[in-house]
Amino acid sequence: MADRDYLGEVATAAAFSSTPARGLSPPLGWKERLRAGMAGAGASLWFVAGLGLLYALRVPLRLCEHLAAVTGFLNSLTPKFYVALTGTSSLISGLIFIFEWWYFHKHGTSFIEQVSINHLRPLMGGTESSIAEPGSPSNRENETSRQNVSECKVWRNPLNLFRGAEYRRYTWVTGKEPLTYYDMNLSAQDHQTFFTCDTDFLRPSDTGRDTNVLVYIKRRLAMCARKLGRIREAVKIMRDLMKEFPPLTMLNIHENLLESLLELQAYADVQAVLAKYDDISLPKSAAICYTAALLKTRTVSDKFSPETASRRGLSTAEISAVEAIHRAVEFNPHVPKYLLEMKSLILPPEHILKRGDSEAVAYAFFHLQHWKRIEGALNLLQCTWEGTFRMIPYPLEKGHLFYPYPSCTEAADRELLPTFHHVSVYPKKELPFFIHFTAGLCSSTAMIALLTHQFPEIMGVFAKAVSMISRTCIEYL
Repeated sequence: MADRDYLGEVATAAAFSSTPARGLSPPLGWKERLRAGMAGAGASLWFVAGLGLLYALRVPLRLCEHLAAVTGFLNSLTPKFYVALTGTSSLISGLIFIFEWWYFHKHGTSFIEQVSINHLRPLMGGTESSIAEPGSPSNRENETSRQNVSECKVWRNPLNLFRGAEYRRYTWVTGKEPLTYYDMNLSAQDHQTFFTCDTDFLRPSDTGRDTNVLVYIKRRLAMCARKLGRIREAVKIMRDLMKEFPPLTMLNIHENLLESLLELQAYADVQAVLAKYDDISLPKSAAICYTAALLKTRTVSDKFSPETASRRGLSTAEISAVEAIHRAVEFNPHVPKYLLEMKSLILPPEHILKRGDSEAVAYAFFHLQHWKRIEGALNLLQCTWEGTFRMIPYPLEKGHLFYPYPSCTEAADRELLPTFHHVSVYPKKELPFFIHFTAGLCSSTAMIALLTHQFPEIMGVFAKAVSMISRTCIEYL
């Protein structure tokens, strides 16, 4: 199964590498550039043409007379009408604001903005502006999304050993479902790949699948022994598996071994495992990065004090520990909030997304006890982890020690984590313009309605003044 995953990644990379290079596409001619520029300025040209047509037809259409009639009608309205009008406007804009807020928190984007881009922009000629130069932002976004395809691969949670009875007990106590249908569907697909037949031994092509089944069973036995407290037995089984099947590193058995060795407090053995698997050529994980940070923190955390460090500066060992924490936080910035108990933990999912919130939940659920066991480790983490973000001001564009943070993690984590869990989003998104606009519109119309109700005479004089000024401006034009 690991071989199939690897071949799939190679095929994906080959497909992406077959696309033409950015600098080899022929340059656009002046006709194409003119057509693209005209298409982009179509909305502005229509607006200017409409204003010119309105100005040319102002006399035949008798706009001044109609404007005077409208002004007279507005002057005859009572303050109650204005109260009702502004109150209704405030109610409608408030409903739009609530819907926009809900849609943004559920989908991470603005509903009005999505409708404008997907439906209104093509009607205004935006589809023709898709002719972009090789170095344009749209091309860069496409290339970034292609690079993130392999980074958003879903992995089996190597530490998870919960059974249906435990999930059912959780549902019975909390009334919430701990797993999503997407997560359970992935588990069902994993189980189907392990089904074997009696005649499999007659086909050499099935040897790899049978090997995966054997490794899966032995690994689950080791996890059961770890859960029953027979940790040394679990460590022995895991070491034997890693010696017997060294190519199967994609199964992440070393992460199970790291957690078991931390439970035994065999920190020298943990360092030996990290020396082998914390390599630049191997894929990283939160377990590897944060365990390396924990080992370096362990040497200085019991004597660390922020006040003392600010006076005399950091020692060499403390600098090494802080750099390890920054490295771990850059790889997965969601973990510290769970380790510091700033966010509540839930049962981890069966599958995780590396560098995502699902991996942070899974790591903190099984490793929080190891951080608490070392005196001062969480204190050092609390004092230093936020300094990582100063080194990577634009994490989606450029990283410091790792590749840029993939932008696809939020959508995948929402599929893997239950709906009652508040998914962590990194980097934190700013509120869309339309949320600010609808909030301001709702507040201003509500204030106008209140002022009109309390001071009808003053607001009436103000409304007449505004209408007279607008009429004078139009007559002047």
